[in-house]
Amino acid sequence: MQIVAVQMEASVRADEQRKPTILVGVSGSPASAAALRWAEDEAERRHGELKVIRIWQRERRASYARPPVRADLPADPDRACRELADAVRAVLGPSPLHDTTTVVVEGQAERELVAESAGADLLVLGSGSRTSIGPVVRTCLSHAHCPVVVVSPPSGA
Repeated sequence: MQIVAVQMEASVRADEQRKPTILVGVSGSPASAAALRWAEDEAERRHGELKVIRIWQRERRASYARPPVRADLPADPDRACRELADAVRAVLGPSPLHDTTTVVVEGQAERELVAESAGADLLVLGSGSRTSIGPVVRTCLSHAHCPVVVVSPPSGA
């Protein structure tokens, strides 16, 4: 019985030493820029790690079909990496927190953000509307493995 208590105490100490991870989804929109700014402030306040994620989706359509309506998802990984680097630099400047990582993932935004949230303490997303939310935010609010914060851009942005 005493061994169990020691193991539990050790796991509590390990958890206390682990830095919290703030995961933020970035699409390049003004709302995601506001979310990135808020997430960096929260990571700094918590002395945690900031993980910035950009989702890209391979264009799957017939040659005769119209381009996809979702212009916010780049169709190739190199473009997604450039866009993510540009967005981080534009919002956080040339020197973000030292514990900032950027990740580009291929897939469906809702699915990938929910999967990535399993390793996070907080998921931060942007919403362009103060009165309604889109399908990505709605899915993350109901299926994420951690608390979700939804940030709107400042008025006039």
